[in-house]
Parts: sequence; C-alpha cells; structure tokens
Amino acid sequence: MTLPGWAREPLVHFIALGAIVYVALTWGGTPVDPASRVITVGPEQQAQLSLGFERMMGRAPTDAELDAAIDRYVRDEVLYREALRLGLDQGDAVVRQRMVSKMDMSASLAAELADPDDTVLRAYFEANAANYAGEPSLTFEQALFADEDEARLARETGAVQGTATSLPKAINAMGASEVQARFGEQFARNLAELEPRDEWQGPVPSGFGWHLVRLTQRTAKDPSFDAVREEVENDWRSAETAARKDRAFEVLRSAYRIEIDR
Repeated sequence: MTLPGWAREPLVHFIALGAIVYVALTWGGTPVDPASRVITVGPEQQAQLSLGFERMMGRAPTDAELDAAIDRYVRDEVLYREALRLGLDQGDAVVRQRMVSKMDMSASLAAELADPDDTVLRAYFEANAANYAGEPSLTFEQALFADEDEARLARETGAVQGTATSLPKAINAMGASEVQARFGEQFARNLAELEPRDEWQGPVPSGFGWHLVRLTQRTAKDPSFDAVREEVENDWRSAETAARKDRAFEVLRSAYRIEIDR
C-alpha cells in the first residue's frame, strides 16, 4: 500500500508517536500514572542536561555540576509524575496552554533544524522580492510657503521662490528615511504618493508649512541575494515553521469530529 505524501513526513510520525504514548497513559479514565515508578537518566538525557547547562553558563559542567543537574531533573520528574497521577493538570488553563505550546514546538522542530540550500532560499527570495527591496532614494527640489493658497498661486504662475528657510532647496539622491528625518513624517508620506516629473507639484503639507516639490527621480536599488541571504533564511525558516504547524494541526484535526452546539 502506498502512503500519501503527508504520511511519510517525519513530523507526522513524531506527533503520531506522541499521541500513541498519550493514549496509552490516559486510557481508562483514572488519573494518569506515567509509565512506571522507574526514572531512568540515560546517556541521552545526561547529554541534554549538559547541553542545557553549557548554553546557560557558556561552558561545560563539572562532574559535580552535572550531578546537581541530574538531581534537579529527578526531583522535577518525580513531582511532575505525581502531579499527573493526582490529576493536577486537569482544568488548569496554564498547564493546558503550555501543553498546546509544546505541541506547536514539536511541529516546528523540523523547520528549526532544517538546512535549506541556496536553491530553496533563492526561490523564496524571488517569490518575496518586495520584502527585500532597498530603501528608495529621492532627488527633488522644494520651495516652502507659509500659506497653502500662496503656494498654489506660485505653482500656477510659475514664480516659485518660496520663503527663506534652513531646509535645503535641492536634494540629490537622499534616502527616504533621511528625507523623513529632515522634513518630517507628513512630508515624507505625501512625497511618496507623487510620481517623478519635470514640473512643480503640490502643495505638500509638512510641520514647516506648505511645499511645492519638483520630484525628478525616485530609485530603489534591489539588493543581491548574497547581500540579504541571512535575512532570507530567517524569513524562510519562520514561514516554514508556520506552514509545518498548520500541516501538523490539519493532520491531527482530521482524526476528530467537531461538534459545535449553537
């Protein structure tokens, strides 16, 4: 028998195994008594404790520190199992949310560990090119007026002089963020709506007054894939994590019949 594609994903196997273990522990209607009274701290668990210590402290634990970590693990495991046995997890919203979060984390684990090659990342980069477009640079002239009607009249007559101001009259290839810093958010937002042309436009309001603007060039240099590869990989991983969570949930949800009594 040929299994469907989703059934061959390791993530599905992982979640299915977890579900089997959960059913085995809870079948019967009595409070959970996890597996047995034996707590085994094998080499794999000790390695995880050692790694956790190293991530926190920046160095490997000494033998005494590892022994202390094992003692804490055993203590936590004993109390955790006894809490489950007594049913203390039932009806606890905090515990419920933590268990939901752990299921979501298990679904995203494969994406976190994935090592996508450049072919995968380039495809993501090209599909989301707008997210990596460089900041536009602007070339324009501006003249400031205290009154909107005065600015409008100047544009109609072509006698564009404006009032004396500390603001520069001519801007050459200035980044959009610097334009906003110089002229204010309101001016930058209105300037972004203008199309480059060789004539005066406006009036454009700002915190300084009213501007006539001759916007002659707006350019945005698209970065190369190599320049933003790290950012692309982080974005791909986030998107892949979300997609895997959704797929895993749909697989699990398909096993339930949902009844909503309205």
